[in-house]
Amino acid sequence: MKKSVFVGALATAGVIAGAAFAQMDDSDSTLAAVQDAGVLKCGVNSGLTGFAAPDANGRWEGFDVAVCRAVAAAVLSDPEAVEFVPTTPKTRFTALASGEVDLLVRNTTWTLTRDVDLKFTFLGVNYYDGQGFIVPKALGVSSAKELDGATVCIQTGTTTELNLADFFRVNNISYEPVPIETNAEAQQQYLAGACDTYTTDASGLAATRASFENPGDHAILPEIISKEPLGPLVRHGDDEWADIVRWTLNALIAAEEFGITSTNIEELANGTDNPEINRILGTEGTMGEMLGLDAEWAMRAIMAEGNYGEIFEKNIGESTPIGLARGLNAQWTDGGLLYAPPFR
Repeated sequence: MKKSVFVGALATAGVIAGAAFAQMDDSDSTLAAVQDAGVLKCGVNSGLTGFAAPDANGRWEGFDVAVCRAVAAAVLSDPEAVEFVPTTPKTRFTALASGEVDLLVRNTTWTLTRDVDLKFTFLGVNYYDGQGFIVPKALGVSSAKELDGATVCIQTGTTTELNLADFFRVNNISYEPVPIETNAEAQQQYLAGACDTYTTDASGLAATRASFENPGDHAILPEIISKEPLGPLVRHGDDEWADIVRWTLNALIAAEEFGITSTNIEELANGTDNPEINRILGTEGTMGEMLGLDAEWAMRAIMAEGNYGEIFEKNIGESTPIGLARGLNAQWTDGGLLYAPPFR
């Protein structure tokens, strides 16, 4: 069976500049390639505190990084067997389409165009977000609707660029865009006063503000102007690989729901009275075999950096400098949107 892989590139505005299709034989599946190489190439943000950034020792840490490590643990039995490839909004899709990375986990919004026209498969949502604005408190602005005539730092090739235009148009106000390519550049330009406000996903704004020398001097405005479901994605045409990444994310979410943590997982793996827990941890059923993996794939994924809740609290939760509440990202049993399909 032949499989098509989209290898188009994105223009600056985020549209297709060109497209070509390459054929991939079953023997060259992504799973086989990753296992042969012994390393997972994971595309991440080029640097966003709490989500994906190298620490002082050069070790990558963050909310999205943890998903990469969970997949590596499931597939390669080693959460450290990951090559993190920094990408920008302009390079991320080309990197995935061309095969430079096996998986993209980079604050990327699931949209119809990206799913269908760009030939990518989104595998779930690991963070429900929305676009917001950050301003210096000294600007004296308390609402995004007061930004008429403002200069706005905006990352090109993103959904935020389009949402920004829609918001100002609907509210009959004007703005002057200040194009930037990376969050680091946006931070530099914003702090230098090159723009009155910076707009991106609200989680990204919280992460950016946390890195400021004086974060209290800056306010995130109350308006959330879009839906930004962020999640991992792979190339179209390799369902086996898509299934593995999708169900690894589901395992992290389900683990929190069922109380499976990094501290009790080995005890629970001895067997419980809950058949769903047993199926997740591989003591009942043949879930791993169905995915082309062994029985303990999900157990290793959860052990890598904990369940979804543990990953959230460690990297971006209310006790961190980023200080994000769970909100929509709470479990469905707690009024949020997190909901893993059944393991059965």
